[in-house]
Amino acid sequence: MSEEVGSQDGPLEKQDALEEAGGGPVDLSSQNHTVSTPEPGKQTEAEQSPASEIKDVEHAVSESIEANEGSSGEEKKEKQKSRIPEDLYYDYEELYSRPFTTEGSSIPQNLLQLSHSFGYDCRRRANLQLLDEHTLAFVAGNVLVLLDIRTKEQHYIRSCSGGGIGTIMPHPSRRYVAVAEKGKQPNIIIYEYPSLRPYRILRGGTGRAYTFVDFNRQGTLLASVGSAPDYMLTLWDWRQEQVMLRCKAFSQDIYRVTFSPDNPGQLTTSGSGHIKFWKMANTFTGLKLQGILGRFGKTALTDIEGYVELPDGKVVSGSEWGNMLLWDGGLIKVEICRKDGRTCHSGAIQQFALDEGELMTIGTDGAVRCWDFENIDTADSVDDSGLFEIEPMNELIIGRNVSLTSMVKSAIPDSTIWYAQDSNGGIWKLDLSFSNIARSNEGLVVVGFDDGVVRLLELFNPHSLRAVAGRSRSGEAELRLKQAFKPHNAPVTAISYERNGTIMATGSVDCTVFFFVVGEQYEPIGFVTVPGPVQVLQWAPQSHERNTLLVACQTGHVVEIEAPGPDAQNDGSTYQLQNLPIRLFYFSSIKSRIKRDAEIGRRQAVKEKKKQEREERLRKMKEQGQEPTEEELHEEEEREEEEELPPLYIPNPPSPLHCAFYSHPGAFWLSMGGYDSGYLYHCKFAEQQSMDILEQRDEPFSFIPVQDTEHNPILTVCFSAERQLLLCGMQDGSIRAFLLEAGELPPGSMQAYWALSVHDNQHASIRQLRFSHDSSFVLSGGADGNIFSFKLLEQEELQKHQAKIPSPRIGLEAEPAAPDIEDPAAYSIETAKQKLELERMQREAELRKQEKRKKLSELQSQFQKLLQQNQSLPEHVRLQRVELELDHRFREDAERVAAEKVREVRRELAWEEERHRISLQKLQERFWNSLMCDIVTLTAIESDYKVSTYRLQVLSSKIQQMKEHDQTVQQPSTVEQERWHNKGEQKDPGNITVQEGLAEPVVLQPRVPQAGGSKLAGRQAEKLRKAAEKAKRVRAKIEKRKKEWAELYAAKPSEDCEDPEDVRAIQLATENMGDFKLKTAKDFTVPEHLRMNVEKKKAQLVILEEQIYQRKSEMNERVLALRNSKVELISLLRSLLSQLQTLQELLPVEKRRPLPSVPTLLPEETPERKLRYSRATLHRFATLRDQVGRPTQEKGQEQTQDVLELFQRENEEDIHTEEELTHSQENTHTQEQLTELELEMKHVEEIRSLYMQDTLIKQMEEAVWCFDAELRLLRGEKLRLDVQMKLADLRHVTLFQELLLLKEFEKRENTLQERLNTRMQEETELRLKLEECKQQLELKKRDIAKLQEREKALTATFLASLGENNKFTDFLTRVFKKKIKRVKKKEKTSTEEQQEDSDEDSDEESGWGDDEDDEESESGAGVLDDSVCPPNCDPELFENTVKLREHRLDVEELLLEEKKSADSLKKECDSLLKKEKIVQSSLKAAEGDLELFNREKQQKLNELDVVVPLRLHQIEYTNDDVVPSKLGMALVLNTAAVGHLQERIKELQQEKNQQRELYRHARQQHVQLSHERREMEAKILELEARCERMMMMKFGKLVDLEALQTLSGSRTLEEMRQESRVREAEYTQELKLWQDKVADARLAVTEVTREHTERLHRLNSLLTKQKQLEDKLNTRQRKMGAQFQSRRQVEEEERRRMQKLIQSQAEEIESLRQEIGALSRKGGHILPPSQPSLPAVPTMPLAHMQHTHTRFSMGWRHSPSSSHEVE
Repeated sequence: MSEEVGSQDGPLEKQDALEEAGGGPVDLSSQNHTVSTPEPGKQTEAEQSPASEIKDVEHAVSESIEANEGSSGEEKKEKQKSRIPEDLYYDYEELYSRPFTTEGSSIPQNLLQLSHSFGYDCRRRANLQLLDEHTLAFVAGNVLVLLDIRTKEQHYIRSCSGGGIGTIMPHPSRRYVAVAEKGKQPNIIIYEYPSLRPYRILRGGTGRAYTFVDFNRQGTLLASVGSAPDYMLTLWDWRQEQVMLRCKAFSQDIYRVTFSPDNPGQLTTSGSGHIKFWKMANTFTGLKLQGILGRFGKTALTDIEGYVELPDGKVVSGSEWGNMLLWDGGLIKVEICRKDGRTCHSGAIQQFALDEGELMTIGTDGAVRCWDFENIDTADSVDDSGLFEIEPMNELIIGRNVSLTSMVKSAIPDSTIWYAQDSNGGIWKLDLSFSNIARSNEGLVVVGFDDGVVRLLELFNPHSLRAVAGRSRSGEAELRLKQAFKPHNAPVTAISYERNGTIMATGSVDCTVFFFVVGEQYEPIGFVTVPGPVQVLQWAPQSHERNTLLVACQTGHVVEIEAPGPDAQNDGSTYQLQNLPIRLFYFSSIKSRIKRDAEIGRRQAVKEKKKQEREERLRKMKEQGQEPTEEELHEEEEREEEEELPPLYIPNPPSPLHCAFYSHPGAFWLSMGGYDSGYLYHCKFAEQQSMDILEQRDEPFSFIPVQDTEHNPILTVCFSAERQLLLCGMQDGSIRAFLLEAGELPPGSMQAYWALSVHDNQHASIRQLRFSHDSSFVLSGGADGNIFSFKLLEQEELQKHQAKIPSPRIGLEAEPAAPDIEDPAAYSIETAKQKLELERMQREAELRKQEKRKKLSELQSQFQKLLQQNQSLPEHVRLQRVELELDHRFREDAERVAAEKVREVRRELAWEEERHRISLQKLQERFWNSLMCDIVTLTAIESDYKVSTYRLQVLSSKIQQMKEHDQTVQQPSTVEQERWHNKGEQKDPGNITVQEGLAEPVVLQPRVPQAGGSKLAGRQAEKLRKAAEKAKRVRAKIEKRKKEWAELYAAKPSEDCEDPEDVRAIQLATENMGDFKLKTAKDFTVPEHLRMNVEKKKAQLVILEEQIYQRKSEMNERVLALRNSKVELISLLRSLLSQLQTLQELLPVEKRRPLPSVPTLLPEETPERKLRYSRATLHRFATLRDQVGRPTQEKGQEQTQDVLELFQRENEEDIHTEEELTHSQENTHTQEQLTELELEMKHVEEIRSLYMQDTLIKQMEEAVWCFDAELRLLRGEKLRLDVQMKLADLRHVTLFQELLLLKEFEKRENTLQERLNTRMQEETELRLKLEECKQQLELKKRDIAKLQEREKALTATFLASLGENNKFTDFLTRVFKKKIKRVKKKEKTSTEEQQEDSDEDSDEESGWGDDEDDEESESGAGVLDDSVCPPNCDPELFENTVKLREHRLDVEELLLEEKKSADSLKKECDSLLKKEKIVQSSLKAAEGDLELFNREKQQKLNELDVVVPLRLHQIEYTNDDVVPSKLGMALVLNTAAVGHLQERIKELQQEKNQQRELYRHARQQHVQLSHERREMEAKILELEARCERMMMMKFGKLVDLEALQTLSGSRTLEEMRQESRVREAEYTQELKLWQDKVADARLAVTEVTREHTERLHRLNSLLTKQKQLEDKLNTRQRKMGAQFQSRRQVEEEERRRMQKLIQSQAEEIESLRQEIGALSRKGGHILPPSQPSLPAVPTMPLAHMQHTHTRFSMGWRHSPSSSHEVE
């Protein structure tokens, strides 16, 4: 059994006790709400027996909490003390959103209070929850509605954020309900039920809105998912308002998230094109969420709306095409369908329910099916198709136009009642015992007035009527149609009664105003035409002498019409009134002039101020004895030159007129739109009226600026009875209230007001705003079709002034129902009257035509007789047809004239035809092509039920533009992020150096080969190419490795960087733990995520508008689909009727049943047929028009009939005629004498025919009944959708209320925020400059170090060039270190500057000279000139020393400049640091100002006092059984909370022990990791040393291996080597030739030397003999011993000298070997070898000297050859 549950309107006095203004706080003292403490020990089953594995998950979550809280015992104690107590409740009155009031307004916030809300958001996912046995909860815009199923009473909980409610979910114990909101950083508010007090607030779970929330089976955890842009999945410890785990669920929309009821720690999320399986894993770093994305494989990708977790871990989900998918381990195990490949549902499966071993599914096809759980759990595919076929055990089809989205089961134990949400509008009560069928409910009738019809309805109390058959007395009031008439052909826009109530005026878009005489029956007086569509009608008040009507047109025209008298009726052919006094006013824009005058006034004030300042300055100068110069006066004159004033602007087209009302006779106020909005203009009619309306232009004589109406003009106004309160209906759907003094508008400006958003903020402007007759209620009607009722007085006063429903008129029950105008194409009063006159004239013309035709027909008949007589004559006397023609030129002329007339008429009508064609095209584009769906009214067949579609326009491009603008604008502020990013991650100079060093190219790039011819051979070129390719590969490998290292180093955090997870955890702990401040506290700080933005509100409005458009479109599609089914039904009934007629021909007349009537389509059911026609239709229409045009004299009828009605009646008469003919048929067959067998067979045939007759009639009746039932269901859904649309408009009211509040504080807040952003930008710039300065300083330090290294290298080079034991070491050192004058590169051009430089240089020279003299004096070597190479000193060494000195001086100059620049950079860094401190102080001041502003704004919202009534039995705080007078010390506590706290102590102790164990393991792991790190560092050092040793062994020095690996060879170098090899070969050949010549010359020299040596030997022997003989002769007497001893000494000395020579040659050979070895290695640097000084030759006798010289010469003569051999 299924029953649809809908909300109905209740009495106002009952609902006023349940809700307050604007969805305010729920009155806790109402009959349906109470605050009570449950009895101890009474808990739900889920709370009494939690599963052991659930405890494990809870312990893991608790461990995660302890890990986030820290490991210190003292900190744990402090955290435990700061945990939220169980008895803590928030104050709802401080949370819910309120109306907006300006600062200067004294209007109370509770001026208007919501009376009732209609609607149900059936498209929202899971928007139906059951709180107890009789209470349903669903979201309606910004309100959570609690519906009592029994009493149909509603309770409201208003949104706290003002951005709307995303989703709701009750607690498993049904003691709490979670309300997840929308907006900027929305909250999840946990309300206690049934007290409805805010129990917990969960903050920071998402950025925009929540899409779904769910409790786990025990109710200890809450999971939530957010919408775009973060799609955040959050797990909450909701009792402590703490985030347990957080992770991004997916990158697209997520529809659902649920805990597995049987597998703790497992979750499932599904949404757009995905399903994801989550598991809470307890890792060594804490509790983590691990997600596995479901893979569809061969199955098509689908959105998953519903799923269910099976006990064994599998998941069954739905699909868009209606089949079920069985998931196992993240993969689709099998796809489940019905037999023969049919889908399980004809549409998407929305929800699964696992109940008592059965698996139930609901789908958009309106079906509920029950499946065998065991078969599905063990399902597997038997072939490659991947399908498993199964049939449902039971099914329930709710209806054809039903689309179920969710179900909740009744809270009654063992109940089979479910409540289902229908996305087409409605709540179904289903009995899933599968033993009953669905029932439908009834509703109300909706009437529209867009067709120009005015209906008069009577309101009366039906209980005062006498009992009449067919009338019901249910309800407290009824409306009855009294009269209906159609004065206009377009929508009626205004209706107004004359001040005495004798005349009624109606205005319309067709630019007419119709007057009626008020009486028992309203009689038309006449109408007048106005220049534009009527916007406002207002009669002059009683204080005016003249009785006039003020008519305001949308085009800017205002017309004042004298009230016509009852005798002004025109008896002619039209109702148009010709002689009424009329005055006209055409508004001309003055807004640009107002702005121009304001600019002139501002400039004049500035000029006066400057003039006073100049006079004061001149006066002071005169007092001081100074005269102003001509330049100063000229500058003052130049300053006085003004800019050009803004030009005057007249909008084209003119601005629309929205509202007009009288101020005094002849004067009135206007409210304009477009460019002229923002002011109320005071206007009056001109005394001299212009004759030409198009040229008339009038200007207002006064104006009043209205605050915040530049883009939000006033559309309608109404005054209270005492004219103390002015209510204005705004374009954005809000209501503004202004207090008036003496009933007049304030002369200055309208700044102080009270505002409340009511209707749709974008497309639902308020059209009418009126007070009730007793000023107790305010009614507002908007463009969105909603009508809201607001209370204006308090409840007590409202009961005193309760309006009474009037009693019915006498004889009302006997009066027949007044005829209504149901045809929207019916003629208006004026059109009908003109139509009568036109038809009369057409009838007269038709009579004249008939007379002429009669004469022509007589002549034609005479001519035919003559032709017949002529044919009867003999052929020889018979006249030919040509002879009967008098003159053929007559015929030809007639044909020519006719053809010419036709062409002329076509030429004349060509322009008119084109104009009509273009007009038709424009009309179609304006009214038809832009119309998405017109109003189609579908009528039931056997009842009066009707259902209509929405007149739906195509979505405008503004919505798309706003969406694009919102997507580009709504981005988070980057200034704050950059600020905190710079604070957390400052650049390290060391890191910069490493990165810069890595960025420098360290490898040699291959040189591009030249295009010319190569000197290399093919093999060498190939070898060079391979080397280049190898070097390229090595280079790519090196670059890749460098990139990986760079990424690794970039990922390495700095030493002062903090882990983002730790930062978020600390921030979360700071927000959710510690000393919390209430919003009422003076030092309360508004969190960043609770702040709202105007752009975000506009985005929400755009989304809401699209949702409204979508739902209306879907409803229109359903209505049109039902109309198509009616067309098919009519075709079926006609077919069955023909079968029935054929069958009844075989039956006798007395046994024939009456034929059922076949319904027809009404014109309002197919309005599109109005634009369809054919030539036959036009001919038939013309025939009927001619018939209607003839005067009817039957029964004295004087009125004419509508041609279209006659056309329709003709069709109906044809059908009725056919039916009558069918019914009148009789069996005329003559009965012949039949045998018994024939009689028996005829009897059998008759029985069969009777059965078939009954079957066909029953089938027709059932088909009609089913259609009517579907229409009634759809009508009920349509009514509920209407309520939902009104509820959506209520949400618009709330959104605009918040938008106004944001706009009110936006200017000041923007100023403070801009100031804060400026300070933050300054801080960022200073930080960047400081970082840049530090980088430059670090670079300077590096340059200084490099220069110092160069200086050391120069000194080392100089010392190496000196060699050892150089006697000029001191002199060359002095030359090297000497400071000399150096010529500057940039000399000054001025003569004085040159002189000063020369003086300074001379001083410096003298100073340097003094130093040198001192040094020389100290060294004692002043005899040498340091500018000239001394004798015996190597000139090359001296030149080298001078060059090194020049290099040293260059390095010293560069070093001095770098030190100066480094000092200046250091000073700049110090100044920047000081500026940074100043900016930081100003930044803190700006943040403080902004915080104070937020507090001030929050305090203004907290100014209202809140009273919460309690019943006496709820108060247990007594002293001696007496309730104290003050309950300030009382505490509201739940007895179950105490036991929970005691259990929590044990849990915390266990968590503490677990955290200690985790800490101990972490310490051990830390020690192990530290040890491993030290080992790795030692190993790295060892490997580096080994690498250096190997490089020294192989290369002799440390080289760059990367550069060595990337050497690919140079083609130029190879060519030069090839050339050198060629030349070397040539030189080798030439060297061989010379060596041969040298060998020959050497042989010759050797021969000559040998001969010479022999001669010398002989000479020497002869000389020796001579010497001996002389010695013998001269020294005979000397002793021979002494002579021999002196000779031995000489030989010893020469031997020692030769040994030294050999030793020096060996050293030279060794140095040459070292040089050769160094040159063989690449990159070697060779110092010049030191030249050892030769030992002095001792003085000896001449003979011995000659002998020694000879041997010495011979030794040196052989030395070249020896040296050459060594080389």
